[in-house]
Amino acid sequence: MRSSGHAAQALCVLVAGGLLAVACDTGPTVLAPDADIVAEPLVSPREVSVAATVAFTEGPTVAEDGTVFFTDIDNNRILRMSPAGEVSTFRQPSNAANGLIFDTEWRLLACEGGDGETALPRVTRTDMATGAVEVLADHYEGKELHRPNDLTFDGQGRIYFTDRPEPNARPDQTGVHGVYRVDPDGSVTRILTEPEVIRPNGIVISPDDTTLYLLETEQSAAGPRLIRAYDLSEDGTVSNMRVFHDFHPGRSGDGMTVDSGGNLYVAAGLNRLRGTSETLDTVAGVHVFSPEGELLEHIPIPEDTITNAAFGGPDLRTLYVTAGKTLFSFRTDVAGTRR
Repeated sequence: MRSSGHAAQALCVLVAGGLLAVACDTGPTVLAPDADIVAEPLVSPREVSVAATVAFTEGPTVAEDGTVFFTDIDNNRILRMSPAGEVSTFRQPSNAANGLIFDTEWRLLACEGGDGETALPRVTRTDMATGAVEVLADHYEGKELHRPNDLTFDGQGRIYFTDRPEPNARPDQTGVHGVYRVDPDGSVTRILTEPEVIRPNGIVISPDDTTLYLLETEQSAAGPRLIRAYDLSEDGTVSNMRVFHDFHPGRSGDGMTVDSGGNLYVAAGLNRLRGTSETLDTVAGVHVFSPEGELLEHIPIPEDTITNAAFGGPDLRTLYVTAGKTLFSFRTDVAGTRR
């Protein structure tokens, strides 16, 4: 698990108008024996701020052929990167797609926030052979969803997703934060809601289907910024909530995945303050936790805002990480899962 060399090789997808896939080696620079020694420049006290962003990457997932799919929320599109590193647009508009995941039949599941033009907020399933898009959930008890954020599945093929209201919810919307389950027969059940959860975000289920993990990402000063763990029963309900890890006062995790040993890989933290009550106590990167909650490893990611992670590669030992305008990757010691 502890392997500092893994983070040295990274794959960056840079967005600057178009897209450019660049292989990045962040390892140390080695000077030839006769190279001139250059003095380090003075560090300037000037404050540098972000003037504009051109993309906001989220929701990585990897197809059967190794193609990486991820979302660009700012530009309302789903992107894909081929195994050769070529980046193209898979779908635009994407209906403000956020979290993505391929199910056990390699159909693309998407949390869509609704862009006011394409469709309502919803969870969809795309047949990759035909391109047909099926709506799995866009209402609960007759009311519209808000902004489905992230999703996962269990060994029975049930889908679990989070939904978060925006300010000033309409009467025809659910009006609450919630965690939902979509069963194979199409029925939708809300398994968690306020006040049990405050602002649910990333979600994943352990490989043995016994534990559901949920990220809370409330930015107010006293709000929860933590990972909740629940016992997951055979019938898809949850119980026995406990705090698995608390990120407060730093930025909480956003998205996460799990490896075959049950270790969590959580995209969390900030490199710079962003005008909220969140501090820099949580260093931006991938935080690897054992099933017992021990922090095993931290892989720094130099770009804000880190959002999510997913395993890929022929051996499921390449972790893809979305942050800001960039898609990073590094190798892991333990094989992952596709959850």
